[in-house]
Amino acid sequence: MQQIDQLIRDREAAAMLGASVSTFWRRVQDGTISRLLKIGGMSRWKRSEILAVIDAAAANREAA
Repeated sequence: MQQIDQLIRDREAAAMLGASVSTFWRRVQDGTISRLLKIGGMSRWKRSEILAVIDAAAANREAA
């Protein structure tokens, strides 16, 4: 059975990163965070993509 990747809102994603919503959107604009998924009028991100951003930041920290 395939596991479904939960879709989250910008507020939830920003909270996962410990950032404000405006900072979250700046990171989307600069490409640090993947672009949104548009479903009708909704903007969502895959939870796994936000977790990947966190993992990449941790890997960069450890490599430095």
